[in-house]
Amino acid sequence: MFVDSHCHLDFPELAKNLPDILSGMAQNQVTHALVVSVNLPNWPGLMELVAPHPHLYASVGVHPDYEDTPEPSVQELADMAQSPKVVAIGETGLDYFRLAEPLEWQRERFRTHIRASRQSGLPLIIHTRSASADTLRIMKEEGADEFGGVMHCFTESWEVAQAAMEMNFYISLSGIVTFKKAEDLHELAKKLPLDRLLIETDSPYLAPVPHRGKMNNPANVIHVAEKIADLRGVPVADIATHSTNNFFNLFNKINR
Repeated sequence: MFVDSHCHLDFPELAKNLPDILSGMAQNQVTHALVVSVNLPNWPGLMELVAPHPHLYASVGVHPDYEDTPEPSVQELADMAQSPKVVAIGETGLDYFRLAEPLEWQRERFRTHIRASRQSGLPLIIHTRSASADTLRIMKEEGADEFGGVMHCFTESWEVAQAAMEMNFYISLSGIVTFKKAEDLHELAKKLPLDRLLIETDSPYLAPVPHRGKMNNPANVIHVAEKIADLRGVPVADIATHSTNNFFNLFNKINR
């Protein structure tokens, strides 16, 4: 079986087709999905979406790309994280690709989420783009290793992956690993320890080959696993088993 460790089923383009998406997940043996929060105004709707479904779970947090949105406090995040359905803090992190300095607000928001992780006892979901040095620095300064987490949709170097793993983090690979030109990521996928591997879709984005260019959904996480298995020369069942076990080990608030 497979698990999608990061998706956005509450986004309108997916939410309106939820019954078909859930059916597709079942057909591809995708048993669970983590629906990841990007801001607080939309979080009640996210929670309403996952509530009726025992195999859908949620996080709470504010994405670093969301500039004009209410800022969370540590206590607010920790309080929201008490819901039985919330199993992680995030997605959080740093993204210097789309936004320009001054970005101290983004770094302070990241610190807030790490502190909320430590207060709530839940792992972090970290997004980093064009900001790996500052991301790792703040993780170290704030003690992100206490409850660990996942570096989601990972596209950074092997050295960044090693530094994150040393801080009790998993590495999650998305549909990007199926792209022909993602050669550096292919090499990373070959040597990543299987006890640190997660797989995800980040849907509705980044649909893997053979669906590239189309709207993504959690059923497609099987193609991520298949590509990693092909790169490593192992049965896809090995990737399914390890990534699924890792998911439940990390997000241990879920009753498997």
